[in-house]
Amino acid sequence: MADITEGRGRRNAKLAALPLGMAGRAAAGFGKRLAGGDKDEINQEFMEKAAEQLFAVLGELKGGAMKVGQALSVMEAAVPDEFGEPFREALTKLQAEAPPMPAKRVHQVLDAQLGTKWRDRFREFSETPAASASIGQVHRGVWSDGREVAIKVQYPGADHALRADLKTLSRMSSLMQRMSPGTDVRALMDELIARTEDELNYLGEADNQRAFAAEFDGDPEFLVPKIVASAPKVVVSEWITGTPLSQIIASGTQEQRNDAATKLATFEVSSPARVGLLHGDPHPGNFQILDDGRLAVFDFGAVGHYPDGLPPATGPILRLARNHDYPALIEKMIEAKFILERNRERVSAEDIESYLRTYVDPLTADSFHFTRKWLQRAVGKATDLKGDVYKTSRHLNVPPEYVMVFRVLGGCVGIAAQLDAEAPYSKIMERWVPGLAD
Repeated sequence: MADITEGRGRRNAKLAALPLGMAGRAAAGFGKRLAGGDKDEINQEFMEKAAEQLFAVLGELKGGAMKVGQALSVMEAAVPDEFGEPFREALTKLQAEAPPMPAKRVHQVLDAQLGTKWRDRFREFSETPAASASIGQVHRGVWSDGREVAIKVQYPGADHALRADLKTLSRMSSLMQRMSPGTDVRALMDELIARTEDELNYLGEADNQRAFAAEFDGDPEFLVPKIVASAPKVVVSEWITGTPLSQIIASGTQEQRNDAATKLATFEVSSPARVGLLHGDPHPGNFQILDDGRLAVFDFGAVGHYPDGLPPATGPILRLARNHDYPALIEKMIEAKFILERNRERVSAEDIESYLRTYVDPLTADSFHFTRKWLQRAVGKATDLKGDVYKTSRHLNVPPEYVMVFRVLGGCVGIAAQLDAEAPYSKIMERWVPGLAD
């Protein structure tokens, strides 16, 4: 297992090996085709090997590499069929898997964060991690008062590794774009870099989780675990046992799929109005379905602060797009700086209609069936370099306060497509997004 504190040169070399390795395999595949090999079998072999390397490198390095892999995994349903299952499987693994940190390292972090007598605060502490993720891993234990708890421990050196990885990966956005067609990887990178400090600060994460837990305490549909103790690099919270959302995606009933998609969208869209915060990390590894049907939500490191609710132009823009009032929509987009004044003459009503037509489909019906084919069609238009949609996108802008909002909404849609779920998306949005139902 690679140490997260290994030298920057070694880490960068591994990241750089991704495009080089893929180029080498592509050349080898071309040679096999010249020798008369079956094209489909060769392409499948290429994609499987590339996917294996993607998971091995991003998963092994943890840090920013793992974080980006997890973010991209949300949109795995948008991967075109020709890329096949290998990338879907590799990206899905990145939602909740990473090589574990040795017990000795875990003890060192706990000594520094909770004091050398930290064991006195636990009746039980499992040395084996229950889950490993991008910048920390989770252990199971029993607190001194008898409560089962989850102990999240940050990897030593995660701060330096995260910053270094994100800087390196930001220079590889074109490669990552191929892994997740339709995702604005550059905007994703910029936002991840900007929020690095927030995610590294477990005290801040604990405060965020306390705010969510207080608001949703006793809610019949949602559960946010309560915080038991916190330190800059350790968070102790209530242990929750449920069915991972990834399992619902893989083998859930249609009723479970529909219910999960509905609850996920409701939680994410309602949180700015209810808490003044936006849970900014919607990937399946952060959600479980409890036996009583509630959606349990985890990981509050990446949180957007919206004390007055969602940005005010969100609802009117969605309403005008849904109602096909494109001339008025252009004026609202200019006012909100989605279209900069210098690009006013470059974007027509027809351009905006073509750009948004597929994306607003879920808002036009009482209930919408999210499928992989629908999502692939939507993002396929956005990434067709010769198409009108891509040309229009070059003249559009995303104001900073909307980057997380659109990423979260996109994440909800991506997971709904993975679930192959039908959900009352328009009703959810109308209830919680001011200005949409007007």
